[in-house]
Amino acid sequence: MSNQLQGGPKAPKDPTKKRKGFFIMRNKSVAGSPMPDGTGTQFIYLDCGRMITAAGMVGNIKDKNILDLLTTVEGFRKLVHSIGVTVECENKEETVEFHFQMYGKTDPYKSGTTLKLPVKADGMEQILNLEECEWGTDDNVPGQARFVFEKAGTLATVAVKFYLYDGYEVPEIEEENPVDFTSPYYPEMLSKAIMQTGNNYRLKKAMEKARRGEDVTIAFIGGSITQGAGAVPINTECYAYKTYKAFCDVVGKTTEENVHYIKAGVGGTPSEFGMLRYERDVLNEGTVEPDVVVVEFAVNDEGDETKGECYDSLVRKILNSPNKPAVILLFAVFANDWNLQERLGPVGVAYDLPMVSTRNTVVEQFYKKPGEGRVVSKNQFFYDVFHPTSIGHTIMADGIKHLLEVVDKQEQASEDVDISKINPPLGGEFENVKLLDGKQAFEGAKIDCGDFTERDAELQAVERNMDLTHTPQLPYNWMYQGAKEDGAHNPFTMDITCTALLLIAKDSASAAVGCADVYVDGEKVLTYDPHQVGWTHCNPVIVFRGKERRSYHVEVRMCEGDENKDFTILGFGYVE
Repeated sequence: MSNQLQGGPKAPKDPTKKRKGFFIMRNKSVAGSPMPDGTGTQFIYLDCGRMITAAGMVGNIKDKNILDLLTTVEGFRKLVHSIGVTVECENKEETVEFHFQMYGKTDPYKSGTTLKLPVKADGMEQILNLEECEWGTDDNVPGQARFVFEKAGTLATVAVKFYLYDGYEVPEIEEENPVDFTSPYYPEMLSKAIMQTGNNYRLKKAMEKARRGEDVTIAFIGGSITQGAGAVPINTECYAYKTYKAFCDVVGKTTEENVHYIKAGVGGTPSEFGMLRYERDVLNEGTVEPDVVVVEFAVNDEGDETKGECYDSLVRKILNSPNKPAVILLFAVFANDWNLQERLGPVGVAYDLPMVSTRNTVVEQFYKKPGEGRVVSKNQFFYDVFHPTSIGHTIMADGIKHLLEVVDKQEQASEDVDISKINPPLGGEFENVKLLDGKQAFEGAKIDCGDFTERDAELQAVERNMDLTHTPQLPYNWMYQGAKEDGAHNPFTMDITCTALLLIAKDSASAAVGCADVYVDGEKVLTYDPHQVGWTHCNPVIVFRGKERRSYHVEVRMCEGDENKDFTILGFGYVE
């Protein structure tokens, strides 16, 4: 007979009294993204106010004292006694590693404490007692949680609950009803998605072209929501793919029959970067002519230094393409009910474009009670403060599908809108902007790399189209690596003929990365600090604009005192 215990223990211990607590993740779908060692990891970022929002949205925490304590590791350790973690996978015997990482003061990603807990994927809660953990001395803020799976692609449902020390009061945990997509309130909710159907000439043409069996391509360009963040799995549960399937459904075609799909979302980047990469990511260097392009930057463009002109320029760039594609403007929403549709909506009004607002779709019903108009709660719609869950992505796609169904029943407009006769409402100086990097040459530019001779391989990378693997952004870059043996610090120089110029630099949280000064014709015009955003991603900034067309001498040199640090020029944008 086996020596293993049969049944239960003869004298089971009394249960430990559960402390008061609240969820920051509840019934959350996750998936293991491929890692170099063959494992799969789901990263969940908790910095920059995300954990506070999760506590309010998922845990219903409104106590300012509790929320304030979550903003630092010192406060977190005063508040949280233990963390309860639940993981449920198809393979109940799998063990998943839960990591809870504190960002450090010296180096956010390396010098903080990382707590680890093995969790069996059988749906039973496991407890990580923080009093029993070893803590470092350089902890700054709670940074991220990770679920590490034995292999990539593993799907799971997880929950993370903070159990508190005595003395803190939190609301009782309420059960949530499942989202009912058959609810009579759902069509009412979707009816609010359409801001306007606009001139339907181009969209009707694309739909009829697809019905005839001709090749049609529907493309999506935007930020992390278009990339698919929050959708599990990211390639098939994102709003972009679901909208593509909806388009096929409306026109009566199966996916991939003659309707093709392009997804070009890059997290954390505004239309200022979108307009630079449109030819590369959507047109595929001139080999693709999309028939429909969905543009989604309504929650990414707060950092656009032109306050909408880059967005306007991108939309005009697409509309004025030789094959005249249809453009649909999509306005996503954050968990604080915010987006930029008031700023960007005038672009759609001016060009009479179809516009869909997720904010209009869901926000009003968030504040209704179940049975009185609410279909989906904020916790069910949002994956985190910025991104929708798979359910949220479905609702976004259904909003666009509703637009397609309405347009499909309309009479086709007698003629297209003449874009050439419409003044750009927010400005269109960058409509013809082009990308220049180590691959995309420009005969009007003469470059001397100086000591910016290396290629940086530690880059922002995103899932493109149907991929689960990551494609690095702008790998043909110019990188300066500090600590030169000869002590030289030669600048990157470029003589370029243009009227406007943008620098695309790599942001980073690493202390090994320094700042660089940019000079034009010998005059310093800006200092670029890669640490302002605090994570590895692409960031364009305007060097100059509105100039006469002539040759300009541009230098990028390391700031005084940072000559032994690194800096990466990812590329440039220029207007001839």
